Amino acid sequence: MTDDSSDDAAKTPPTGKGPAQSQAMWGGRFSEKPAELMQAINVSIGFDRRLAMQDLAGSRAHAAMLRKAGVISSQDEAAIQEGLRQVEAEVAAGTFPYREEFEDIHMNVEARLGELIGPAAGRLHTARSRNDQVALDFRMWVRDACDRTVEQLKALQRALLAKAEAHAATLMPGFTHLQPAQPVTFGHHLMAYVEMFGRDGGRFADARARMNESPLGAAALAGSPFPIDRHQTAEALGFARPTANSLDSVADRDFALEALGAGTICAIHLSRLAEEIVIWMTPQFGFVRLSDAFTTGSSIMPQKRNPDAAELVRAKAGRLLGAFSQLAVVMKGLPLTYAKDMQEDKQPAFEAFDALELSLKAMAGVVADLEPDTERMAAAAGAGFSTATDLADWLVREQGVAFREAHHITGAAVKRAEALGCDLATLPLSELQALHPGLTEKVYAVLTPEASVASRRSYGGTAPDQVRAQIERWKEILR
Repeated sequence: MTDDSSDDAAKTPPTGKGPAQSQAMWGGRFSEKPAELMQAINVSIGFDRRLAMQDLAGSRAHAAMLRKAGVISSQDEAAIQEGLRQVEAEVAAGTFPYREEFEDIHMNVEARLGELIGPAAGRLHTARSRNDQVALDFRMWVRDACDRTVEQLKALQRALLAKAEAHAATLMPGFTHLQPAQPVTFGHHLMAYVEMFGRDGGRFADARARMNESPLGAAALAGSPFPIDRHQTAEALGFARPTANSLDSVADRDFALEALGAGTICAIHLSRLAEEIVIWMTPQFGFVRLSDAFTTGSSIMPQKRNPDAAELVRAKAGRLLGAFSQLAVVMKGLPLTYAKDMQEDKQPAFEAFDALELSLKAMAGVVADLEPDTERMAAAAGAGFSTATDLADWLVREQGVAFREAHHITGAAVKRAEALGCDLATLPLSELQALHPGLTEKVYAVLTPEASVASRRSYGGTAPDQVRAQIERWKEILR
């Protein structure tokens, strides 16, 4: 997407005369066509065609504003609007003739408009540059992508909520360092991801609010001498306001960087959930099962059931991080305002959001499909002396022992249970009383995973009633 050197550049549609076609809209001072390699590196229609609908929307708003401002006639505006409707119908039907000789989506649309309505098409570009045009189109595309992503996140959250509600009291081990730590419930574990994805949705919403300013009318970089109404076009295109500085309007892509940053964090959360599902499906864990719908087999090992959907979601986080890094490197050293480097902003964003959309949909399917092995989880919940903290808490609560002393006593109890080959719930009372005389039969009531989970009723805790309360809160939020 080459920059324009004047506000009303390229007012005349291609005629087939003069410079080569690829220069027809900007080649007044050129007498030779570009080298083939120059054309190859310069052309962007192969990927920026995805901006066609945004480009058409911007052109419709711009034409209406030009007519109201008295810059073009009502007859010209009517012809332009009708031509744009025809172009939109062709784009929607897949019959629009994208041509590399016109470089980018803007010139392709304008050239086709000229073929359909004649000279009036050349007036559409008055008070506009490809610089503010592409800034507008790309901003609108990223804004739409943020909206889609928020809805996809909600769909994933609803899948997690449904599974969490069914397993609000299902025991499983909680981990730190991937070592058994304390018993939790499967519902509580899933609700952790509901919270993460909720914050992801908030980041996209925040990014959308900041990008919701229209750059249209900034023209090449300095604004326009025509009596344009940028507030009118901003309102017509659903923006909160026009951008306030014409240089900044065409020079920055921080809106895309911020959206990609939010996407990267979201992809990391998806990757963490995917990693856990991969681990849980191993025979060594055996916590969950997935059906044929979200697993694959092996070409040589007939017994295999591989969690490929989760593995691919895990891998696609790299695409998001790569896209963010790529655009950051493109932008980091650019002086104001526009430079052709910025043509490299779109492909990584397109590919990143494609990957994120697919990942969110796939993970929602995986979550809905997976079924926990509740017996295996419950057995693991009590392993590894996971109720040790409950023993220490009992000493603090019932005997007034300082927590650090209680911690030491409990550590000694674990050491003794290891030596005897039992767990804390079956460690003889005599052994416990040898460590502290205040320990009584009552302590065994807190040494089961069920009792441990039920006791953790602090706000946001793993007690089933707390888990269900959070599920209801999120249902209301998503409603």
